[in-house]
Amino acid sequence: MRLSGKVAIVTGAAQGLGREFCLGLAREGAGVMAVTRKDMDNLEQTVKMVRSLGGEAEMIRADVSSEADAQNMVKETIDRFGRVDVLINNAAIYAGIKRKPFYEIDLAEFDLVMNVNVKGAFIATRSVFPFMKEQGYGKIVNLASEVFFTGSNGFAHYVASKGGIIGLTRALAIELGPHQICINCIAPGFTDTEASRGIADVGKYDVSRTPLKRMEKPEDLVGAALFLASPDSDFITGQTLLIDGGRAMH
Repeated sequence: MRLSGKVAIVTGAAQGLGREFCLGLAREGAGVMAVTRKDMDNLEQTVKMVRSLGGEAEMIRADVSSEADAQNMVKETIDRFGRVDVLINNAAIYAGIKRKPFYEIDLAEFDLVMNVNVKGAFIATRSVFPFMKEQGYGKIVNLASEVFFTGSNGFAHYVASKGGIIGLTRALAIELGPHQICINCIAPGFTDTEASRGIADVGKYDVSRTPLKRMEKPEDLVGAALFLASPDSDFITGQTLLIDGGRAMH
């Protein structure tokens, strides 16, 4: 198991991609701290599923856009597991966003998307940094999106936030590298998750432009996340891996 003895924090872990990351990390031997801002019932289910695999998991409520919450999230992880080796910045405002022209987007909603999607990843990374620096090793995986490469009509704030994540990843790679901390992005395409089902009819999604001719599933992201979280990628940092079945290529 590639992550035996390691400990990972996964934000946005109550369902969808976050849950799959937790399960994948556990299968590779990592202890998991599962985090969410509000969906505690589903977060508890995530922890139960990890434990059913024989994995070690704990859970905590935290709003990653709050520095106090993020710092407490890391403190609780250290208190319960003794270390933190991996951070997956998966939490994001996505569910419930309604498509609308950029000139109709409420500025409070714009700020919320930026605060969670970009500032949240920044704060969570800054919160784990002292511990990873002391260890002289760490892995951070950020979640971008295919929409950064393709645009998306009516989603200007969400697209901008995912571009911000890629820029943040590149900037932090330079600062974190001397401490042997790697930070990278994975960028999913439109994926069949609970959040996506609330935005569109996933059954009508046009896969004709996708070379693999099928809808993306949460488990399609896990292998890439595990690769970037493991020693297999110790000389990779500042990169963005697009995982969308070949729909966009760069």
